[in-house]
Amino acid sequence: MIRLTSLLLFFSLLPLLLNLSFSSHVSISLSPETLCKSGDQVTIRWSGVESPSKRDWVGIYSPPTSAHSHFIGYFFLSDSPEWQSGSGSLTFALINLRSNYTFRIFRWTDAEVDPSRHDHDQNPLPGTKQLLAESNELGFGYVGPEQVHLALTGQEDEMRVMYLTHDGKESFVKYGLGPDQMDRVVATQVGRYEREDMCDSPANHSVGWRDPGYIHDGIMTNLKKGKRYYYKAGSDSGGWSVTYSFMSHDGDSDETVAFLFGDMGTATPYNTFVRTQPESISTMKWISRDIEALGDKPALISHIGDISYARGYSWLWDNFFAQIEPVASKVPYHVCIGNHEYDWPLQPWKPEWSYSVYGTDGGGECGVPYGLRFNMPGSSSEPTGTHAPATRNLYYSFDVGVVHFVYISTETNFLPESSQYNFIKNDLESVDRAKTPFVVVQGHRPMYTTSNELRDAPLRNRMLEHLEPLLVKNKVTLALWGHVHRYERFCPLSNFTCGSLGLGGEDWKAFPVHVVIGMGGQDWQPIWEPRPDHPDVPIFPQPLRSLYRGGEFGYTRLVASKEKLTLSYVGNHDGEVHDMVEILASGQVLNGGGSSSAGGGSKPMGEKESRLSWFVKGAAILVLGAFIGYVLGFVSRARRDTAAGKNWTPVKNEEI
Repeated sequence: MIRLTSLLLFFSLLPLLLNLSFSSHVSISLSPETLCKSGDQVTIRWSGVESPSKRDWVGIYSPPTSAHSHFIGYFFLSDSPEWQSGSGSLTFALINLRSNYTFRIFRWTDAEVDPSRHDHDQNPLPGTKQLLAESNELGFGYVGPEQVHLALTGQEDEMRVMYLTHDGKESFVKYGLGPDQMDRVVATQVGRYEREDMCDSPANHSVGWRDPGYIHDGIMTNLKKGKRYYYKAGSDSGGWSVTYSFMSHDGDSDETVAFLFGDMGTATPYNTFVRTQPESISTMKWISRDIEALGDKPALISHIGDISYARGYSWLWDNFFAQIEPVASKVPYHVCIGNHEYDWPLQPWKPEWSYSVYGTDGGGECGVPYGLRFNMPGSSSEPTGTHAPATRNLYYSFDVGVVHFVYISTETNFLPESSQYNFIKNDLESVDRAKTPFVVVQGHRPMYTTSNELRDAPLRNRMLEHLEPLLVKNKVTLALWGHVHRYERFCPLSNFTCGSLGLGGEDWKAFPVHVVIGMGGQDWQPIWEPRPDHPDVPIFPQPLRSLYRGGEFGYTRLVASKEKLTLSYVGNHDGEVHDMVEILASGQVLNGGGSSSAGGGSKPMGEKESRLSWFVKGAAILVLGAFIGYVLGFVSRARRDTAAGKNWTPVKNEEI
């Protein structure tokens, strides 16, 4: 009996003994073991992996106590050129998550593939049954303020600065007119959200939740107009940030400069649970170039929804703010809410007609990180319907130079008698067009699009019914939208009717020019596909009201004087202008072409072609443009898609 018991015990422990024996030869080391700040690189080295397999992988963990299945990211060892020798190394940057990191190497066999655990592209997530080695902990030497970003407050002589600390202790902003003249100090308010404030999984689950740190919010006041100010954040006890600078707002300026886009997201140097956006790096690169070229001219950034694409995975917010800090610490960074910040099944406003519109795109965040990590002008907010903090930054407006900017929420009630509808109506009716001759309205889901995307049709119909009359009546100059991950510019529109397709002349009406600018970085969009009832049409038909459709990532650049506003579409692959429209203060559109391509220029609006000739040429160019745009996006993504071509083929879904 004793012998049988011993035998059974031996066999029950055999897998563990084999695993210990197998993994005891594998070593893993880090260089360095302490990083100075977010964005610094670490090199992981390993050796002793016997019979290496393409499925062997290294998981990234923070905090170090995380369960094996709660990695925040991963690489396959085969990313290292020498992996087949059983040794190798990988070098990549990490963001400070206010907790140490560890790295674990696992063996993952074909038999352990679990099709029920997969990433955003339906690739199976790697298994964690066979641990081979675990590293020492990696820490950060700098623990002062990070993720610094600016925003206007609505007051001409103010600038808001927000940032994160790990402990929430008393913190300040020093500022002044020179790097050695920061003689003014303002204290910050501190905010935070907790795991129980999240509304759904994965945001409130141990896989998605991470400590978000403490959010500091300070306002620099009594700023002189149009001056360069220098500032830094922190405290003597907790450490100070580096010194940043910005140009103060000038309410008397006759020029306005802004950079606008939607749906950008963030890039990570590793694979994770959801698709990230490598093109966002290029978007920030080119905007940074443009800001540097401005010198001492003020500007602002406008990101109209689908901000970080965290979708409930907290660390992606940290990656996003670290990525935008080089520009958001120099110019105000303004946002409006999108479906990937907000949507969840129990959201308070979900009318019967919206069953196909609102879903689970927010990953259980229900607008909480978005609402607390930013603080936009005004006081708009809506209750979440739970104990979570109310969602703010929904609708607001401000003047910058000669432009009145309006931000709205397509995720919350905008129907007549709602608070938002009343705000939009009253705001547009009260604009002083002598001071700000141009009005730019921005929201996430588009009122007009020719994308073959039917799920939002009920929402678009109600926007057209209730909001478009306000835009037309009040002669809104531009209506900018995201959500569709490409660029599309329309003629001046009212009820699908062009106010003008001609250049100059008397036959024109000051209707809003609608432009879809959701090409900031997200790399998949079911756009312009053949309709099921017209399989012979090579591309989703482009009506005459759609003057330009681009299949390339990028952003728009707005430059306005008292007389004219110019909106340019800049492509990420070359940083050049690919489309442009000019609008006079009267509302008359001067030019902006009918050419449609990912990289083509624009034709004068008065240049006419036969409908058949225009369609055939436009369709051919669009096919080529869409293909080029897709290839550029794919190549960018392929640099880090370690899974592709090794163990499975990524399958794109149609989420937007």
